[in-house]
Amino acid sequence: NQLVISTPPAKINNIRQGKRPTGDRLVFDLDRPTPWKAAPGQIIRKSADPKNLSSTPPAPPNREWIITLDSTADNGLIQRYPPQAPTTPPDQTKQLPTTPDPDALIQKVEMVNNQTRITLSVPFGSSPQITTLPNPNRLVVDIIPDALVARDITWNQGLRWQQRFINVGQDRFPVVWLEINPRQAGLTLKPISSSLDSQTGIAPLIQTAQRDLAVAGINGGYFNRNNKLPLGAVKRDNQWLSGPILNRGAIAWNNNGEFYFGRLTLNETLNTSNNQTLPILFLNSAYVQNGIARYTPTWGQTYTPLLDNEIILTVQNNQITNQTPGGKAGVTSVTIPRDGYLLTLRGTATSNAAKLSIGTKVNITSTTNSANFNRYPHIIGAGPLLIQNRQIVLDAQSEKFSNAFIIERAARSAICTTSTGNLIIAAVHNRAGGLGPTLAEHAQLMQVMGCVNALNLDGGSSTSLYLGGQLLDRSPNTAARVHNGIGIFINHR
Repeated sequence: NQLVISTPPAKINNIRQGKRPTGDRLVFDLDRPTPWKAAPGQIIRKSADPKNLSSTPPAPPNREWIITLDSTADNGLIQRYPPQAPTTPPDQTKQLPTTPDPDALIQKVEMVNNQTRITLSVPFGSSPQITTLPNPNRLVVDIIPDALVARDITWNQGLRWQQRFINVGQDRFPVVWLEINPRQAGLTLKPISSSLDSQTGIAPLIQTAQRDLAVAGINGGYFNRNNKLPLGAVKRDNQWLSGPILNRGAIAWNNNGEFYFGRLTLNETLNTSNNQTLPILFLNSAYVQNGIARYTPTWGQTYTPLLDNEIILTVQNNQITNQTPGGKAGVTSVTIPRDGYLLTLRGTATSNAAKLSIGTKVNITSTTNSANFNRYPHIIGAGPLLIQNRQIVLDAQSEKFSNAFIIERAARSAICTTSTGNLIIAAVHNRAGGLGPTLAEHAQLMQVMGCVNALNLDGGSSTSLYLGGQLLDRSPNTAARVHNGIGIFINHR
């Protein structure tokens, strides 16, 4: 399952550095063409004023980029670029920590496993654009704020990969997207989860997609990164893996290429044989509040209390068979019956325990709001909802997102439908010369792209767009692990 390509060893004869109107340029003079790769590394943060004498905000960080060539370099050339010496303000004592100069473009040149590795420090919002030239052989690296190469590739029938800069106001945003024709025979969409047998777990999207044999995919809804549990709607093949929260935006679809966008609430009611009617607020969710929550076998084999002093009711064959004090959160697990579920009473809802004694017969009625969601077997919730019927309907406050989240400039991902009935999954990263879009800019981007309906998905470090074994929008080593996503499958016949 590996392709090994061997090429004659090359040699770097010289490294030249200069300036262009758009930014820095590096030229590597080579004795022959050679394979190369470039990958982003860690963020290089700049030291703050040690005595806090300056009122100027700290400079934005740089991003490390590592360029690797299948080549050798003489020691003399390597020694021209030793690891950057620390910079120490003159009024600091030797005891204070020092850091390398983050503004030097070339941080170091080194030989690693018969390859030459050049570490660069690149201003945030810029990236290296690399070209190769013959006669003489050169590798040219330009540090520019708009390095994204435009692409438009029909990757498979009904599956098209595009990327280019899209303007919103005065800003240019790099957008990478896949356009899918859901009516194309053999193409299907399904939610994908990091764990196969429980709702606990996170993993790189690239790993989950490859395990499930998805040809493409994008990260999905929100989750708690600490306990690795879901915080929003995930429904697959008519089975709720996790219920919605906070009336947030969601997308629903079927296997016939039909989609529905809206804000989603699941209304479950517990009805008892002694004429009690109690609302169930959450289903298979890590979002915890006062009230009753329900956990089914899709949550996993066991449930471990998320709050102190919960009361856990075991229901089998529509009858309460046990009551268990939950005790301290995160300590004692309770088995989820395969022929039933658990009811968890939290906070003031524990007063209902007396009404739900062992032996009580119970049943559950369930519906969604909007009722249109009931018609679809697959749902992913995230939010906020961005566009409905071509109009921007962004209302992040009503979906209980924080002001900091709303105005944050960050990488973002989205899913939308077009006027032709096609589906788009898109990733947006840092604008040329700056940071990523706000939610309002994200909605405008989707509108410019021709989205009729659009939903914001989880973003930031979770933003990941996958196709055929690779992430299209970023290096895998900068992508965070995620709980769930949306997979695109090709069923060959």
